[in-house]
Amino acid sequence: QVRLVESGGGSAQAGGSLRLSCTAGKYWNADYCMAWFRQAPGKEREGVAGITVTNRTTYGDSVKGRFTISKDNAKKILYLQMNSLKPDDTAMYYCARGTSVPCSGGLLSSQYTYWGQGTQVTVSS
Repeated sequence: QVRLVESGGGSAQAGGSLRLSCTAGKYWNADYCMAWFRQAPGKEREGVAGITVTNRTTYGDSVKGRFTISKDNAKKILYLQMNSLKPDDTAMYYCARGTSVPCSGGLLSSQYTYWGQGTQVTVSS
């Protein structure tokens, strides 16, 4: 079973920044797309950002211009840099890895097979 582990969540003030990390260890595979999703209480899971094997990125409308997804294949880490945070960004954030080749790096949950346990991000006004 592929194990993804998120870290870097916490509390921030509106306008602040956080950087999330997702490690996969021996389950890292540079041949597949990866993404970040989030889910707030009472809301559906939302795609935040996706990245392809060639580092092409896709962002949800609500985070465009504020969040940046990136990955370091040598370190086997997926990142999500979150700037200009808003209270609406409060959610549990999950990283995900696909198993399809080719892949688009899109933001549909169905495009991803493996998921982490999540890291909580709370933004206060």
